[in-house]
Amino acid sequence: MNIAFFSTKAYDKESFDRYRSTFDLTYFEVSLQEHTLKLAEGFEAICVFVNDHLTASIINQLADGGLKIIALRCAGFNNVDLDAARNRGVKVVRVPAYSPEAVAEHALALILALNRKTHKAYNRVREGNFSLERLMGFNLHGKTVGVIGTGLIGAAFARTMQALGCRVLAYDVVENPDLPLAEYVKMEELLGQSDVISLHCPLTEATKYLIREETIAAMKEGVMLINTSRGGLIHTKDVIEGLKNGKIGYLGIDVYEQEEHLFFRDWSEQIIQDDLIGRLMSFPNVLITAHQAFLTQEALQQIASVTIQNLQEYVEGRHLKNQLN
Repeated sequence: MNIAFFSTKAYDKESFDRYRSTFDLTYFEVSLQEHTLKLAEGFEAICVFVNDHLTASIINQLADGGLKIIALRCAGFNNVDLDAARNRGVKVVRVPAYSPEAVAEHALALILALNRKTHKAYNRVREGNFSLERLMGFNLHGKTVGVIGTGLIGAAFARTMQALGCRVLAYDVVENPDLPLAEYVKMEELLGQSDVISLHCPLTEATKYLIREETIAAMKEGVMLINTSRGGLIHTKDVIEGLKNGKIGYLGIDVYEQEEHLFFRDWSEQIIQDDLIGRLMSFPNVLITAHQAFLTQEALQQIASVTIQNLQEYVEGRHLKNQLN
């Protein structure tokens, strides 16, 4: 089977190259969009990432050219029109869990950096400034941490925070029985009691802009908000207002609702046209990373392994256990 990989980086190639004896692999660094569609012509399978857009139009055109299966090398699937794929008989598979700990640990890293201002201290010391002014943090131990979404990643994060001595409140439409120490509460209670809120839920119609003016108003004054899940969970303009009026005391994000136009590329010598992220970057209490929470050796190896396994199941006519449609 010939497979076209889109949005690839060096680490993708390194992870997947060991499977060249099994499949014919072609890499494209560009994302899959309407204007790059011709690159995918003639491939039976395509492998895509979070910022590739599999709209109905794209799926229909690729299906006309013989596309049989779409392999997502990620857990989220909001960028794929599953109905269109189903209608054309194109299978869609994903990697439901590559390394929950990788993302959970990155969420913790954002919390610790924002709290203890280690990124600012590092820059100061590099410049010979050993002052402690404006580096005051707080003890995480004893604080209440709200976890929205308690799947594999949310559960890993909850256990990590419990190990640090935090009280963990949880909200999910389905409770996770593997979290005996977490207190499942209503969303309103979680928002109102949590000192730190971390998002670990998928982006769906129900969760889009979960964090918006109304939910921000229900939060504690000076709350720390962390998002390592999907950018569309947060209404950026409303969060900016929350930062300006002090309702949100800290913001740490590894995802951004308009990230497809920015992330995974070097803009250091260009003018960034996105005014919203520019405003976010201007706040001293905001820390942004560019969708790197998944980026560990273990996670990359697992992503490659499961992706190839998904495609192998298809080639051999076996049940696709990670099929979405």
